[in-house]
Amino acid sequence: MNALSRGRSLFYLIVTGLALLITLVLMIALFFKMPEKAPKDPHEGQVYLYDGKDWIWMTPLEGVPVNSLTAEKFSAKGTVRYLGAEYDVLRGIDVSEHQKEIDWAAASAALDFACIRVGRRGYTEGGIFEDPWFEKNMRGAAQNGLKTSVYFFSQAVNVAEAIEEANFVLSRIASYNVTGPVVYDWEKVSDGEARTAEISMDTRTDCAVAFCETVRRAGYTPCVYFNRDIGYYGYDLTRLTDYMFWFTLPESRFPNFYYACSIWQYSFTEEIPGVTGSADMNLWFIPRPTSIAPENSLETGAGKT
Repeated sequence: MNALSRGRSLFYLIVTGLALLITLVLMIALFFKMPEKAPKDPHEGQVYLYDGKDWIWMTPLEGVPVNSLTAEKFSAKGTVRYLGAEYDVLRGIDVSEHQKEIDWAAASAALDFACIRVGRRGYTEGGIFEDPWFEKNMRGAAQNGLKTSVYFFSQAVNVAEAIEEANFVLSRIASYNVTGPVVYDWEKVSDGEARTAEISMDTRTDCAVAFCETVRRAGYTPCVYFNRDIGYYGYDLTRLTDYMFWFTLPESRFPNFYYACSIWQYSFTEEIPGVTGSADMNLWFIPRPTSIAPENSLETGAGKT
């Protein structure tokens, strides 16, 4: 190979190398200029809420209606009052033997309805007991023009016990005109001897369904009562949407719960004429005809059909 040929080969190698180098530099430049892919939001589809203990991210349950009763729809001063236009609101008391003697004639002036305890199940040995003031309270409320609803304090640990409780309630209310819901009130008991201490969400929900279906087959409107803890962590609410929800959050300015409820227990300390000491008070939200009723709301004329 002569000198000219060697020169040409070296030239071509240099040119080719430079072309490859330029191409590589351009590719690197383009790579770093490409827009970075936005990181995926770890809370996409979730809601941020207070569960009673902490602020948490929660994935909403599919098919469970969402609460529209936000803070701005209630009075900020004085007694709790609903200011919105979507619901007619009834004001009511829930009572048991703890209230003792009630002057229903005096109390009825401040109330629209009363929810009266039929009985309870013991949390240690599991016996069923009728509330000693049940009959007197039922007669007093009805005779003074109040809508009547009833509840049973449950400590059922299986479906058979929940059905037993429902049948107990049905046998006691058969001679009364119950015009409001029949309420399943299962509550956690802090006592270490409570037989319900280890009950699972599935079992608790099974019991609620069994009670409510027994009540509904008898022609009454079933309802499930719960606080924020049991509402979020104690029940599978997707299985309870055929029933009314009664939510308790006392001393709050609004029912601060993500899902829709028909009745809100807003106070444990209300003073009501004719009632000695503090009273548990509730607001019952009945959708007005122009609004779309939440699936678990009671329209009007509740009770036995």
